[in-house]
Amino acid sequence: MDDSACAGLLTDKYELTMLAAALRDGTAARRTTFELFARRLPDGRRYGVVAGTGRFLEALPHFRFDDAALTSLAEFLDPRTLDYLRDFQFRGDVDGYAEGELYFPGSPVLSVHGSFAECIVLETLALSIFNHDSAIASAAARMVSAAAGRPLIEMGSRRTHEQAAVAAARAAYIAGFAASSNLEAQRRYGVPAEGTAAHSFTLLHTGPSGPDEPAAFRAQVEALGAETTLLVDTYDVTAGVDNAVAAAGTGLGAVRIDSGELGVLARQVREQLDRLGATQTRIVVSGDLDEFAIAGLRAEPVDSYGVGTSLVTGSGAPTANMIYKLVEVDGIPVQKRSARKESHGGHKEALRTSRPTGTITEEIVYPAGHPPEAAEPCRVLTVPLARDGESVADVDLGVARKLVASGLRSLPWEGLMLSHGDPAIPTQQIPARTANR
Repeated sequence: MDDSACAGLLTDKYELTMLAAALRDGTAARRTTFELFARRLPDGRRYGVVAGTGRFLEALPHFRFDDAALTSLAEFLDPRTLDYLRDFQFRGDVDGYAEGELYFPGSPVLSVHGSFAECIVLETLALSIFNHDSAIASAAARMVSAAAGRPLIEMGSRRTHEQAAVAAARAAYIAGFAASSNLEAQRRYGVPAEGTAAHSFTLLHTGPSGPDEPAAFRAQVEALGAETTLLVDTYDVTAGVDNAVAAAGTGLGAVRIDSGELGVLARQVREQLDRLGATQTRIVVSGDLDEFAIAGLRAEPVDSYGVGTSLVTGSGAPTANMIYKLVEVDGIPVQKRSARKESHGGHKEALRTSRPTGTITEEIVYPAGHPPEAAEPCRVLTVPLARDGESVADVDLGVARKLVASGLRSLPWEGLMLSHGDPAIPTQQIPARTANR
């Protein structure tokens, strides 16, 4: 978050105009439950990954309105609403899926409980965090699966907003990426940072007699040691590898290829490195990689991947399609019935069934407090996240990473396919009217 931003203003105007109307007609204090969920997954996706929970809980106590914000809001809000916002602090409860859980259509990812007034103003905050972070994490998880155990580095900072870059690095790390190029993500969240040099450093070493790639490599090795990664495709890859080994010796850490036919080049470079005695030197590839390109390189001698644009932009990480809907008022289920935009009423919880082998089979969403009898082993997904406005959840990124990895291992094999298809498992919705059966 920009240090100069007022957290309360990270919202849409209609949240506050609804608040003003509810305060005027006396409905603002009614007890409500809002639910954040996705009606459907993005086209071509078979599962989603919940990310952003920690950031949302971190943001809750800071969602306030300072004097400058209130002055700007006075242009369209009445004094009573301004007085309410002056003292605003969310003191409700939040339940939902732990960060790192998989989700499917209809999964109640987040349930926010409190007065209508305090819940409605959080709508945009919740959606902006979860839609962004879950989209990144879901895309990243597909890439992790495609990489089949080889490390991935998130390198998308230069392709998105500077603050979104930090959140993207965090979400990718949760999904299983090994590191990020972003230093603020390292400082703020402990995401390991990696990076060495770009083509500009090689091009810098150009004199009257022309390019001097060996000088560039020697300078980098002298500064960073032989374990560094040298970018070998600025001019000619074959000459670049020769120059890299000459500069660092056979103990060179890695070479990076950022352009060209990556599979062909990786094979040629591996043969060349082995021939030069640099048998332990790793090969890193980058350059507009997505999950399909990564899967296509699975048989090649690639040791790790650098991924940027396709992870942090809409083409690679489409919106998670999450929405935030009122589902209960004073204990009474309410639901929207619009065609293709329906919602299921009532405060809900969820569990996931699996075979004895651990492969998941179904998601069951049921009225809160009334779990169904499951014929298969099951695990409750809904956990407390906040009580009286205070976080009660474990938001450690290491825990979230383990949860993602476990979730991917539990998917049926077709759920990991990159081709278009149905969600990996079906979701059963038990309506609120059956709660007392």
